[in-house]
Amino acid sequence: MYMGNFSFHVFDHPMSRGFQNRFSTQYRCYSVSMLAGPNDRSDVEKGGKIIMPPSALDQLSRLNITYPMLFKLTNKNSDRMTHCGVLEFVADEGICYLPHWMMQNLLLEEGGLVQVESVNLMVATYSKFQPQSPDFLDITNPKAVLENALRNFACLTTGDVVAINYNEKIYELRVMETKPDKAVSIIECDMNVDFDAPLGYKEPERRPQHHEEPTEEEADPTSYADMDLGFRAFTGSGNRLDGKLKGIEPSPAPLGPSDMKRGIPNYEFKVGKITFIRNSRPLPRKFVDDDDALNRFIAFSGEGQSLRKKGRKP
Repeated sequence: MYMGNFSFHVFDHPMSRGFQNRFSTQYRCYSVSMLAGPNDRSDVEKGGKIIMPPSALDQLSRLNITYPMLFKLTNKNSDRMTHCGVLEFVADEGICYLPHWMMQNLLLEEGGLVQVESVNLMVATYSKFQPQSPDFLDITNPKAVLENALRNFACLTTGDVVAINYNEKIYELRVMETKPDKAVSIIECDMNVDFDAPLGYKEPERRPQHHEEPTEEEADPTSYADMDLGFRAFTGSGNRLDGKLKGIEPSPAPLGPSDMKRGIPNYEFKVGKITFIRNSRPLPRKFVDDDDALNRFIAFSGEGQSLRKKGRKP
């Protein structure tokens, strides 16, 4: 889950925000791809604004409305509604052009009727989005991508599924929640953004790691006779000087119970582990005292020698 805080700054119209007269009319709506003209208007698909006819601008200019202009779009046949801004007033009379994702939210087909009303929305403080595909998690910095995409939007409506374009791919996000109202303006706002888990996303299963010790098979004592216990005399094969083979092949004498050297068993023995046992026993106290007495230094206790032998007098 991601959380962010970013601002949108759009130049506001200097007209006063006084009491507004209501603008309400019906248009036949078409997607932007139906807009006639040599210029490519794919930029309209990347935002939340519509294109209206010039007569709408003439009528709006005579009303004391709030700027920037925000509108409520309603499909009376399906009882669906959303909110948007206006990008230009260049459409043919009686026609308005909508982004494709907006027509899907309103359940409108090409040439359907839509009611357009001017509204005044509160400034957004919080919004929560849910990506409609786990592919949205592949974006390195989704907060920055959403911030850049929302610059082309004027308002948000709870329940809408907005579409943003990033790296030539369309990502759809559902508006789960907006504050302080279900429809808010995101122009010149400081809005906290939160992301819900994508639709169809499953948490990866975390398997507990068990450190299993290798099982040790109990050794069969009868197999000890097959182990190499060292040198065994007269177990080799002989050869003749004339090159003839001997008639009887020698066989090693079988080991008897007395041939197997047995000591104190190591009850803590484990297969694959080498243990060095040292047979060092402490000397008795009596021998330690005798060694100390012999090694103790005693002054003038040596024997003298003379170069001249003294004989006995007769």
